[in-house]
Amino acid sequence: MDLLGKPIAESNALFIPTAIYPFPGGPGMAYRALTGKSASPLCDLGWKSLGILELTALPSIDKSAWEPAIRDADALLVWGGDPLYLANWMHRSGLTELIPTLRPEAVYVGVSAGAIAATTTFVETYTEPPRGEDRPLKSEPAVFTTPEGDVNRTLVTGRGAGLVDFAVIPHLNHPDHPDASLANAKLWASHIPCPTYALDDESALKITETTTEVVSEGTWQLFNS
Repeated sequence: MDLLGKPIAESNALFIPTAIYPFPGGPGMAYRALTGKSASPLCDLGWKSLGILELTALPSIDKSAWEPAIRDADALLVWGGDPLYLANWMHRSGLTELIPTLRPEAVYVGVSAGAIAATTTFVETYTEPPRGEDRPLKSEPAVFTTPEGDVNRTLVTGRGAGLVDFAVIPHLNHPDHPDASLANAKLWASHIPCPTYALDDESALKITETTTEVVSEGTWQLFNS
C-alpha cells in the first residue's frame, strides 16, 4: 500500500500467470492462484478489480486492445513458475519495453519467477536444458547438494526484463525447494555479475526509484554486495 499510495480496495490489478504453464499441472496451479487458493493468496487481497493478462496471447492481438488495460492498472501481479519462459514472453509480448513507460505510481509485484524475471541477469537450475524459443544466455552442467544427496542439474543463465540492477534467488531453505540452500545460493550467486539477494518465503524486497529495502520476518542474504 505504501508503493500504491492508496488502499488495495481502491486499486486495480492485472494477474500474469504465464510462468506457471511449463510445469505439469500448470493450468490448475494458475486457477488456484487466481482464486486465492494458493499458498500466497496474491489475487485475494481485496482488489477493486482484477483481470488476467496472458503474455503468450499478446503478440497475436492488436496492441490497442491490451495496452490501455496495462496503463490503467495500479499493480501487475506476476506469478511464479519458470523464469526463463516468463522472461522470454515478457520480451516477446512487448511488456518489457512497456513497463518503463507506465505511470510512476504503478507497482510491479513479482512472486518467485515473477521476481527473478524482473532482474537483468539471473540463474536457474533445470533437469534438462531448455529448448526452443526460451534460449538461455549460457548453460553449464553443475552438481548441487540437497538433503537427499547430490543432484546433477543444468545451471542456466538468463536475461530478464532489467527492471532492477540486482538478482534474486527465492525460496531460500524452503522444504519444497531442497536445492535452494544457503550454500547453493552462494554458488549460484558466484555466476551472476551483480549483487544477488537470496530470500526465504518470509522475505521480500520493496523497491523505489532510489531505494531497495528488505522487508523480512525470516532469513535472507546479500551476496556480491
